[in-house]
Amino acid sequence: MPVTLDAQPAAPGASGRTAGSDFAPLARQVRASGLLDRRVGYYVRAVGLNLAATAGLWGAVAWAGGSWWSVLLAVPLAVVSARTAFLGHDAGHRQIARSAGVNRWLGLLLGNLLLGMGHGWWSDKHNRHHANPNHVGKDPDVGEGVLSWTYEQAGRKEGVLRWVTRHQAWLFFPLLTLEGLNLKVGSALFLRGRARREQVVEGGLLALHAVGYAALAFALLSPGKALVLMALHQALFGVHLGSVFAPNHKGMAMPEPGERWGHLRRQVLTSRNVRGGAVTDWLMGGLNYQVEHHLFPSIPRCNLRRVQPMVREHCARVGLPFTETGLLESYRLALGHMREVGAPLR
Repeated sequence: MPVTLDAQPAAPGASGRTAGSDFAPLARQVRASGLLDRRVGYYVRAVGLNLAATAGLWGAVAWAGGSWWSVLLAVPLAVVSARTAFLGHDAGHRQIARSAGVNRWLGLLLGNLLLGMGHGWWSDKHNRHHANPNHVGKDPDVGEGVLSWTYEQAGRKEGVLRWVTRHQAWLFFPLLTLEGLNLKVGSALFLRGRARREQVVEGGLLALHAVGYAALAFALLSPGKALVLMALHQALFGVHLGSVFAPNHKGMAMPEPGERWGHLRRQVLTSRNVRGGAVTDWLMGGLNYQVEHHLFPSIPRCNLRRVQPMVREHCARVGLPFTETGLLESYRLALGHMREVGAPLR
């Protein structure tokens, strides 16, 4: 069951702030603690190890290239690719470097070049999500798409999408196998109508990734093995990323149209933490501290565990429930919400 503090949220006032739950005291406390300071050494090690692991795995593919066993290296490749995505995520939130320009270039190199996932596309989409999490019409992560997050969205589905909505809880993880491809397509389509310089820089790096990725796979493997390796790599990469992002907000509060919540209430009530130790932190890229991440998006990932007690105590003081579950329970709640939304169509 979710772990919540025994307190009921107060009603938001007309100003958009929740009575008695001003974010400012918590922000001052966290700033004074030094936890918002950049951890450059941590990220230098993390990026270096990630690049070394990526090179090492492709070296292993070359070594085992004559065997179909080489295809199984898609599994660790997907795990390492997810680590790359988490580092790109941190760069997008300016967690890594003090300079906005350095963070942007890190995002371009980690995202566009190494993953084929556009830094500009992701930043635009993800920043809108952070500004209004779980708010239909404002958060792209709960917008109209293949899946439905509200009864209203489900009621508008027709044809194949109506069938998908009826069974979306069961189809969720299988559909995630297409997420790696979806990220690449979305990144390319985003560049239409963008500034010429953005198209050249981001588009050029995306093209360089596509050519380099395919050339490397086909140079090291026979065509059949190369295609299977790439397909499995991208499918598992999508499942891994989706498995990390799914527990964060699905099944949590969704503001009604016209509701105005202050920053603290908006971020805490819509987010769910996942309990765990060092392994969970590593596998989820620190995003298991979703409440803390949403309250302080620029805090270095390695400081999220340390800031959690401050956030938990502040929520208790002002009467906001702080939700935290185990990983399996978080999936049960997220899939349960999807099942409930699709129920009227069954």
